[in-house]
Amino acid sequence: MIIVMKSAATADDIQYVIKKINDLGLQAHLSTGVERTIIGVVGDERLINKDQLSLLPRVENVIPILKPYKLANRDFHPADSIINVDGVPVGGKAIVVMAGPCTVENEDQLIQSAEIVKKAGVKILRGGAYKPRTSPYTFQGMGEQGLKILAKAKQQTGLRIVTEVMDAAEADLVAEYSDLLQVGARNMQNTKLLRALSKIRKPILLKRGFAATLSEFLMSAEYLLSGGNDQVILCERGIRTFVEYTRNTLDLNIVPAIKQLSHLPIIVDPSHGTGRYDFIIPMSRAAIAAGADGLIVEMHPNPEEAISDGEQSLKPEKLVQLMSEIGLIAKAVDRTIL
Repeated sequence: MIIVMKSAATADDIQYVIKKINDLGLQAHLSTGVERTIIGVVGDERLINKDQLSLLPRVENVIPILKPYKLANRDFHPADSIINVDGVPVGGKAIVVMAGPCTVENEDQLIQSAEIVKKAGVKILRGGAYKPRTSPYTFQGMGEQGLKILAKAKQQTGLRIVTEVMDAAEADLVAEYSDLLQVGARNMQNTKLLRALSKIRKPILLKRGFAATLSEFLMSAEYLLSGGNDQVILCERGIRTFVEYTRNTLDLNIVPAIKQLSHLPIIVDPSHGTGRYDFIIPMSRAAIAAGADGLIVEMHPNPEEAISDGEQSLKPEKLVQLMSEIGLIAKAVDRTIL
């Protein structure tokens, strides 16, 4: 539930209410607005006597939050959250593009990719050091060596780095080298990993599982938020349906749905969402028109030579085209490309 304080509430009044909440063994999360202060109450609501809370000094209203996700809920946090990725804001009016190869193959390939995406106007470089693959016989990534190459690319280009973390035991290591830690679709409900990442003070990019409902998606975000990490970016990357002509079905319906229910920013991955390089640009245009806060796309200097996901990777000239076309869409919906 949320407690709405009166406009005349003092700092002492607010701290008194927070102490009462903590005394009940619950967590209090403060959200300060222009006119009102809201205190979110998280925990077993059976311990709460709503009528007693209503009688506390300078409390204007006590409102139950019926959805199971409390901290991700817009009722608790009415304003849009803007996540700071080492100086690059995700959310708000500006749209952010993340691009790069599916996986770090070697230093030359990654540095070349970084230079290409920077020249195109991209702010965040993607690249997998650890790669979850369907087949155990395919390339699984370079591990820590791949992370070091990503760090070198950042040093040379100034691009921020997003890369996937697959195991709770590797969370601190990946955080050391990256600016944005990605939780892949396969790990969206890996609660052990989510709990570990909730303790890390770096932004998390949470990808939707390919069979996850909207509520399940937001509940996974809730694991991160409830553990203390409020820097969460959501990502739609396609769901499994009966459609056979694309890798997945890119569910753009979820973008406005998230915007209604949650304050968290949401970006779209049209590369995994379609599995086809020729669908990336049109679906990117659609994603921006639907209200997405950004894109994460795969780009390879030579897709035909890519170790993984070449069929869903843009060529350098197509990335330039994408940036130009989404700029037009962004302007049409009163937004800008960062």
